[in-house]
Amino acid sequence: MPEPTKKDENETESAPIPPEQKTPQEDGNEKDKDMDVREMASSSDEDDTSVSTPPAGWPVGEGGPEDTEKRSDTQGSTLFVEKPQSGTVSVGGNITFIAKVEAKDLLRKPNVKWFKGKWMDLASKAGKHLQLKESFERHTKIHTFEMHIIKAKENYAGNYRCEVSYKDKVDSCSFDLEVTESQASQSLDIRSAFKRSGEGQEDAGELDFSGLLKRREVKQQDEEPDIDVWELLKNANPSEYEKIAFQYGITDLRGMLKRLKRMRREVKKSAAFAKGLDPAYQVDKGGKVRFMVELADPTVELKWYKNGQEIRPSAKYIFEHKGNQRILFINNCQMSDDARYYVTAGDEKCSTELFVRDPPILVTKGLEDTSTYVGEHVELSCEVSEDDANVKWFRNGVELSDDPNSRYKIKVEGKKHTLIIEEAAKCDNAVYSVMTTGGQSEAKLSVDLRPLKISLALEDQTVMLGQEIHLKCEISENVEGKWYKNGQLVEASDRVKIYHKGRIHRFIIASAAVEDEAEYMFVPDEYDTKIPCKVHVVDPPKLHLDGLGENNTVTVVAGSKLRLEIPITGEPTPKVMWSRGDKMITDSGRIRAETYSDSSCLVIDTAEREDSGPFRITLKNEAGEDTALINIKVVDIPDPPQAPNVTEVGEDWCVMTWEPPANDGGSPILGYFIERKKKQSSRWMRLNFELCKETTFEPKKMIEGVDYEVRVFAVNAIGISKPSMPSKPFVPLAVTSPPTMLALDEATDNSVTMKWRPPDHIGAAGLDGYVVEYCFEGNGFSESISTDQSEELMEPPFNVEADEWIVANPELTDKTKFTITGLPTGSKILVRVKAVNAAGESEPRYHPQAILVKEVIEPPKIRLPRHLKQTYTRRVGETVNLVIPFQGKPRAKVSWEKNGSPIDKNEINIRSTDNDTIIFIRKAERSHSGEYNMKVEVENFEDKAMIDIQIVDRPGPPEVVTIDDVWGDNVNLSWKPPKDDGNAAITGYTIQKADKKSMEWFTVIEHYHRTSATINELIIGNEYYFRVFAENMCGLSEDATMTKESALIAKDGKVYKYPVYDDFDFTERPMFTQPLVNTFAVAGYNSTLNCSVRGNPKPKITWFKNKVIIMDDPRFRMFSNQGVCTLEIRKPSPYDGGTYTCRAVNALGEAEVDCKLEVKVIYDGVIKPGEPFFLPGEDQLHSKDF
Repeated sequence: MPEPTKKDENETESAPIPPEQKTPQEDGNEKDKDMDVREMASSSDEDDTSVSTPPAGWPVGEGGPEDTEKRSDTQGSTLFVEKPQSGTVSVGGNITFIAKVEAKDLLRKPNVKWFKGKWMDLASKAGKHLQLKESFERHTKIHTFEMHIIKAKENYAGNYRCEVSYKDKVDSCSFDLEVTESQASQSLDIRSAFKRSGEGQEDAGELDFSGLLKRREVKQQDEEPDIDVWELLKNANPSEYEKIAFQYGITDLRGMLKRLKRMRREVKKSAAFAKGLDPAYQVDKGGKVRFMVELADPTVELKWYKNGQEIRPSAKYIFEHKGNQRILFINNCQMSDDARYYVTAGDEKCSTELFVRDPPILVTKGLEDTSTYVGEHVELSCEVSEDDANVKWFRNGVELSDDPNSRYKIKVEGKKHTLIIEEAAKCDNAVYSVMTTGGQSEAKLSVDLRPLKISLALEDQTVMLGQEIHLKCEISENVEGKWYKNGQLVEASDRVKIYHKGRIHRFIIASAAVEDEAEYMFVPDEYDTKIPCKVHVVDPPKLHLDGLGENNTVTVVAGSKLRLEIPITGEPTPKVMWSRGDKMITDSGRIRAETYSDSSCLVIDTAEREDSGPFRITLKNEAGEDTALINIKVVDIPDPPQAPNVTEVGEDWCVMTWEPPANDGGSPILGYFIERKKKQSSRWMRLNFELCKETTFEPKKMIEGVDYEVRVFAVNAIGISKPSMPSKPFVPLAVTSPPTMLALDEATDNSVTMKWRPPDHIGAAGLDGYVVEYCFEGNGFSESISTDQSEELMEPPFNVEADEWIVANPELTDKTKFTITGLPTGSKILVRVKAVNAAGESEPRYHPQAILVKEVIEPPKIRLPRHLKQTYTRRVGETVNLVIPFQGKPRAKVSWEKNGSPIDKNEINIRSTDNDTIIFIRKAERSHSGEYNMKVEVENFEDKAMIDIQIVDRPGPPEVVTIDDVWGDNVNLSWKPPKDDGNAAITGYTIQKADKKSMEWFTVIEHYHRTSATINELIIGNEYYFRVFAENMCGLSEDATMTKESALIAKDGKVYKYPVYDDFDFTERPMFTQPLVNTFAVAGYNSTLNCSVRGNPKPKITWFKNKVIIMDDPRFRMFSNQGVCTLEIRKPSPYDGGTYTCRAVNALGEAEVDCKLEVKVIYDGVIKPGEPFFLPGEDQLHSKDF
């Protein structure tokens, strides 16, 4: 608990306190209460050099807070709904005081203060013994304020006060706290109160019992059963060690635990010792201790050791043998015998610890009650049973420290201990006690006031205005006091200083004012004595130059009129005189003086530069004189600055500098205005509307690539100068933006290949190339820098010095791909790329992750383009050039087969790279058709794909064309399909006719699908030949098949007999003419499944997914048009993959086809995490690739 602060012995300021009538005893009790409240705080207060002052809210001449509380209690509470009540608590107990305020009519929270005594505010004393809390209940609108006193002490008793205020309302309530003594006994016999000594040994150290003495209040210890702290520690849980050490005052717990640990470690079965030493022994100082071991073999040589040194027989150490027992006696044990002992028998040893206890110290002569006067020298003495014993002093139960700065001095002379107070004060009224290990004694000290005598009275003074007022008096006692001015209390402030040193009191005002003239009086505290005096203040002449500038300088613009008015004071009115050098200024002329009762004016008509200089004004009257120099400064606009220099340019900005003008016109330069214009233009544009204070400026918003000029205006308080000369023309240029999409293209065991995209913004300066830089791991970044592969970094997430980056390409590269070579295998690097142009290097673009320089095995994966997943068709003679990308590292091996056999490289060219393979046929032939199987192998991994290539040609002519019948002007023809369909389906036929006379052929029917046709509207009487061409996707056949016979169209007279035909049966069971094809879909992009079917009657189409019918699902749309059936899957997900079936049903039967759909998810260019899916030269996926 901190001690009450004491006044410095030197002279200190003191804040005055209103005088009150009270007895010396009451004053002492009041100060004790203030001191007790300070003890409630958990941290010590700083030394206070002034006496406590009352709250500023008490007006002068009114009663103190106690009177207000009495009036408040009689008039009734205005704010409290529940007041704190007086209470009683035992020493060490807790108590809570509660005050409640209703907030129904309050707009904000009221202000509540807790006091002890008259002025002691408890808000600053909150700590471990005092806690202030507040809460608010919204439903009842009640503010609750609580004061908790924790572990109360006897000196906490007294009168307390709670004060609540809101705007102009104040409510106060006082209550009392009574603290009763606790009945619990605190006497203890601490076995561990001992001292240990050693000469540099392992267990050397000291254990004292200062913790035993602290805060004990026992008069004499009674004899109780011994408490073996060693046994307590040995059998206790480690978590309870500190608790036991605190309870029994052990200060060297670490040393005891070390010895305990060693003792536990040595507990093992011994072959040499039938019975070993106990773990520890303890003995009183001066006593005798006996160590005994029992040997299994009595012939074994035995040696005893103390702290590692062998013990030899002596008067102190006595050895004894009894059969197998070996005994060591230590006589007259002292504190030096407190050590570790062990005995050896051959190669084995047994150890123990000996603790020597100091006997308790008794108080042989107690303290005596003492009475004295304030300022007297006080000594409280007692005697104890031993010289230089450890003794603790207490004041009201609080331990006193032997601090050199403390007002309490402790003196020790053998068995006599004395507490000395050099100058006793009222605050020293208390109960003082002394405590030892064996008892205590206490006495009461009473300090009263002496009769007051005035040694030096105050004297009347006459002082000049502004001089020091120094009032001094001396009284016979060293007590505080208060100063009054015309009956009003005066408190210390920045202007008024109040000092108190011993019996001397001083009142000082450093600079006297007219209002300081008054009757002053000093009233000592605790005494009904007044010491008055009068102070008379004289006012000499004075010039008031507050409105003038620095060094009394007045600035006037050349050519204008100056009228300078100087206020003056003084009684009687002083005489005013103006002069310039040795020349007096009269009241006429261009420069003249005008004088009035309270001011004087200096007038200058049409100021000129020669008028600059000092002017003196002098005031005189019978109280003194005052004079001052006034500097007149005539100013003009400044000269223009020099032409500015452009030191740096950017994309739309530049940095310009200039020198201040040689002549500022007599007034400091306030700033500058800046203008710019295009070189070819004559129109200047102002760039700043607020003055630029510096000689540098950064114009912005210029057009890149355009020539500009800039100029500067200087500005002072008078005006703006003429413009400077224009700067040299300059052109804004900017570096490019950073490169984009920096990514790893490939990594090998000694190289890394990076790729990127050009900057988004290049600008007028163009792009000269790129610089690639890298640094190794361990230069400021960790292994995992970023987890987002798509993240682009412009700021490095690590600290790398500029000289740690290595330039990979000494010369600029204009490519967007670069390979860094010569890297050590297994190292990790970070890469950045900068774009460079005429303006310099751009900001770097950082790769988001450290790159491992090591070739990683990547399983092969063939990325078959979508158009190759179906039959790839080309005409004879066309070029076949197929590029199939794949992935797989390192050194993927590609092999091809055609229809299960190796490909003849003489007919078909195969070229493979690290990421794709190309199959090339310069002129395709029908023999090149077939199934081509591709296999990619990497180590033990492989992937396969199949490509169906169909080479088509024009078909051959149809087989025999015959004339089946001729009637009227009609001819019926029939023919057979050609034997050679050109490796493609026959799509139709073209029929031509020719008159036998001219043999000119004319087309009759085109794109005819059947193998029989009727030719109409022939000319009767003519004879015709017919021929037929076959047609496929490549066109018509080169030759046509002609009828061997001609058809004669007979003239009239012949009767045509129409043949009889049976009705044709068009019914047909469903049949799929184009099946479904296995396909892939990209998640999030619509996909379709297509097939074609025919049948009569029209079949009903039903779709299935994994054998489950698809009905009323908004994610699927089904179409059927002219026999083409389509199933559209809207934005598929991986869950939409599976087997899809199309079923067609009519009355004659049913048919179905199925296919497999696989949905792949793309994660920013990756089919699945860890598998890049970029094709060569591409950065993203396109739907056409599937």
